[in-house]
Parts: sequence; C-alpha cells; structure tokens
Amino acid sequence: MARSVWKGPFVEESVIKKVDKQKNDTNKKPIKIWSRKSTIIPDFVGISFLIYNGKKFIPITVSEDMVGHKFGEFAPTRQFFGHTPADKKAKDSPAKPEEKK
Repeated sequence: MARSVWKGPFVEESVIKKVDKQKNDTNKKPIKIWSRKSTIIPDFVGISFLIYNGKKFIPITVSEDMVGHKFGEFAPTRQFFGHTPADKKAKDSPAKPEEKK
C-alpha cells in the first residue's frame, strides 16, 4: 500500500540534515546513508550517496529520473551467482549412448 498523498514523501531527518550540510560545504564527498526507505526528493539531484545494502556501501549519484523512487531500489541486497554447478554439468554434457552387449 502506498503512502498517503497528504503526508508527502518520507525522508529520514538525518539524510536531509546531511544534504543541507553538504550544500553549504565546498567538500563534495559522498554522503553515507543507511536509510533505504527514504524517498529521493528533487533537492537530492546531483548529490552522490553511499547506500548501505547490508554488507557494503553502493555508490549512487542521484539524477532527475530517480526522483520519487526509494534509495533502496538502487542498491540491491541480493546477488545472483547462477544455478548450481550440477545443473550446468547436466545441461552441457551430451547424453551417454547405451552400451551394446
């Protein structure tokens, strides 16, 4: 279920404070955030973030296309390594011909 329109987008206060602080600074280091549930608002366009995915920080630079989405959408938490090697062996090897007696 989506959030009510009259409430507006949810953005963690700590993220807003960090963005405001960086706008006043000349140092443009990426902002580390843990709030994957925060919505990207137009104030964040052009700012780089490091979003935590549970294991490491994923670097993201916010563009206009990202506005309205959540930070967590751009930092996947799971990585697909493929199917088990046994499945690959069965698929790659040809069928054995039957032996004649």
